[in-house]
Amino acid sequence: MSLRLATFNVENLLTRFDYTGFRNQLRQDRVLQLFDVRNEEVYQQLEAARVVAATDDTRQMTALAIADADADIICLQEVDNMAALQAFEYGYLYRMVGNGYRQKYLIEGNDSRGIDVAVMMREETRDGQPIVLNDIKSHAMVTYGNFGLFNDDLAELGHHSEDKIFKRDCLELHLHIGGVPFSLYVVHLKSMGPAREGMDGRRATMPIRRAETMAVRRIIESRFGAGHTATKNFAICGDMNDYQEWVDVIGTRRTGYRFEPRNEENGSALDIFSQDGFVENAMRRRDALDRWTLYHARGPQEQRLCQLDYIWLSPALARANATRVPDIVRSGQPFRTIFPPGQEVGRYPRVGWDRPKASDHCPVVMTLDLI
Repeated sequence: MSLRLATFNVENLLTRFDYTGFRNQLRQDRVLQLFDVRNEEVYQQLEAARVVAATDDTRQMTALAIADADADIICLQEVDNMAALQAFEYGYLYRMVGNGYRQKYLIEGNDSRGIDVAVMMREETRDGQPIVLNDIKSHAMVTYGNFGLFNDDLAELGHHSEDKIFKRDCLELHLHIGGVPFSLYVVHLKSMGPAREGMDGRRATMPIRRAETMAVRRIIESRFGAGHTATKNFAICGDMNDYQEWVDVIGTRRTGYRFEPRNEENGSALDIFSQDGFVENAMRRRDALDRWTLYHARGPQEQRLCQLDYIWLSPALARANATRVPDIVRSGQPFRTIFPPGQEVGRYPRVGWDRPKASDHCPVVMTLDLI
């Protein structure tokens, strides 16, 4: 009996317009920066028109990427609310996959922009086994003090013991798949953000992500018992906004590119998951140049392919699926994404240089035998 599990950051699946760009140019779309907009009323009209004009293509590609993942359960990040998810599933996904994801779950989290983690599930696996949710729990209200995770590094960032750990949430679900227990932990860790005080954005926000990963591990160990998690069926899914390795992309369109794998030597928040074999990143079973789920660039001087999107497997699941390898759906990537040789894919219709696109992220999907 198998389960097909996926994760995907769908990027700003919203039901509202963001008008903050009129006063904060850092939040203003680059198209509107080309125009001299004299008052906020006109800005709001233009912003609404821009979003509406671009959204249909974008969401068609998002739906195509989810359809290509063909998962029984898919974990999503950056969903505005249940209304947004319902409208997207019915208006786009239903047209792609038909009678598919009737079970949808979302609990409002802590993100200041209102983007949440969510889960969509079929009623049965492709093998005809029932998917039954027994319990769902949000951990959005857990504080650093609750888990004893407050430290000097967090204090230096201006945080306090009573602050919430998760900048979005850790959504905990306990299911039975064809009668077999399976637990799922869905997260979207703190984003890297811009550089601050002479430190790059990733390093500046690392203490927050480390606290989040420690909290996820604590939640799982509280559920199954510390030292007793290895034999359980569980997975941690989501956008981790961190990596343990990456691929440097060196060159330009004119000169051509070369690709050099790098390993993180200064530590990653994800070490909390991988240390002592607590969970396994099954993506490591792919070639080092072929594990990436996102292309990042700050001009030709910094171009990287890295894995931000993960399905972490418990030791029991990793052993039971030792020969299985995750799939990555990259057809929704914009044309600016630089693919290593042999990895090129056919993009979806109307994909642009930077947009429209399915997302900057790629869906990760894996078929798992449950034991």
